[in-house]
Amino acid sequence: MTRSTTDEAAAPQLPSPKERRRLREAKSLSEDQVAAAVGVTRATVRSWETGRTSPRGRKRALYAKLIAPEPEVLATTAPAAAMTAPTPVPTAPEAVPGSAAEAAAEPTPVPSAEPSSEPSPEAFPEAAPEVKAMMVVAEAATDADRNTGTGTEAEEVGERRLSPAEAFDELYARTAPGLVRQAYLLTGRRALARESVERAFQLAWHRWPEVAVDRDPAGWVRAAAYEYAMSPWHRLRRAHRHPDAPPTEPGKRALFDALLDLPPAYRRTLLLYDGVGLDLPETAAETEASTPAAAGRLMTARAAVAERLPELASAATPAEQSALLHDRLGGLARAEHVPVPQPARAVRTGSEDRARLWTRAAVAGVALLIAVTGLTLHTAPTHYEQPISPAERVGGVPPRGGPQKLTAQDLKLQKTLREQLAHGPERLIPQLR
Repeated sequence: MTRSTTDEAAAPQLPSPKERRRLREAKSLSEDQVAAAVGVTRATVRSWETGRTSPRGRKRALYAKLIAPEPEVLATTAPAAAMTAPTPVPTAPEAVPGSAAEAAAEPTPVPSAEPSSEPSPEAFPEAAPEVKAMMVVAEAATDADRNTGTGTEAEEVGERRLSPAEAFDELYARTAPGLVRQAYLLTGRRALARESVERAFQLAWHRWPEVAVDRDPAGWVRAAAYEYAMSPWHRLRRAHRHPDAPPTEPGKRALFDALLDLPPAYRRTLLLYDGVGLDLPETAAETEASTPAAAGRLMTARAAVAERLPELASAATPAEQSALLHDRLGGLARAEHVPVPQPARAVRTGSEDRARLWTRAAVAGVALLIAVTGLTLHTAPTHYEQPISPAERVGGVPPRGGPQKLTAQDLKLQKTLREQLAHGPERLIPQLR
């Protein structure tokens, strides 16, 4: 599986490889800065500028937006906007994957001639890292830089630092609704999809120092939500034993049934590659498989879905299949009425309550263990006493020796002798003659 399976028609236009490098150098951006902003390695950026490979999906949109030349109108009005806007758009690479408001304020890339088939952000949110919001945990380092007089670029342009709660709320508002729809396509259960996303964000808030500095925080949460949604233990719960009712439209119903008939690993690979728009190495990494194995799963899943969708089977190239699946998955995700996730503050409160509950349970368990150990040491004997065996009846022993029981004749004779000795005639004394 090569990168030719991308939706080139719907993706933004990119200049030639040499022009890409010239535009990057014209903005005084290094390869490391571009790699950090897009979420790839330095070798990948060099490969894009030499023409060996080309970005796809969300990385293509971010890369095109990053190296796109800024219009002169925006360049002339930038100082005035910086004076009036509370959160200006900096030109540093760190602000490229910024908030939704900043993304709307930036100039959009030149669209292609054909209409875009990508679903709205509500179905498949852009997985780019929120660099300025996610680096909140480095506030202490920023304060140290201020004290030493070496401020960052964000401070030079007057950018407002977000608190951890604000950064989490921004990430939640941008990705949670779309992740619920993705989880619904993955499981076919609306309640489980909402629960999976909320539990994933609770885990993200619990590990926020780790998530905030991750290269792709949205991808971190997406992986956690997918893992929870695909857990086989949900089959033991009565509410999640059977999927929800499929869509009524025949085309969406066929795609829905085809997705649920796929094995979970194949379903997840298809959703990540053709739905979310990840490239093959990223899909393999998120599904914990090798790149050839992920390519094999993708081809098998496409063939299985093509048996249900004749229009997919009639596609001439893999690129057309990918574009068609991208459009159909997005339409199915947007058409279904999935539950709206809870507010971000409720999710943060739930995460804190859960952590507090587990902490109290751990403390109570340790206290109970200490109490049981102390009671055992207090009541246990200090030395060993061998138990006395219970008494048992012994059989087969001969009778004791000694006089036997007198018979009736012996008793009669004994009586006669005793009477004669007491009342018999006097004893004759022999006389001498």
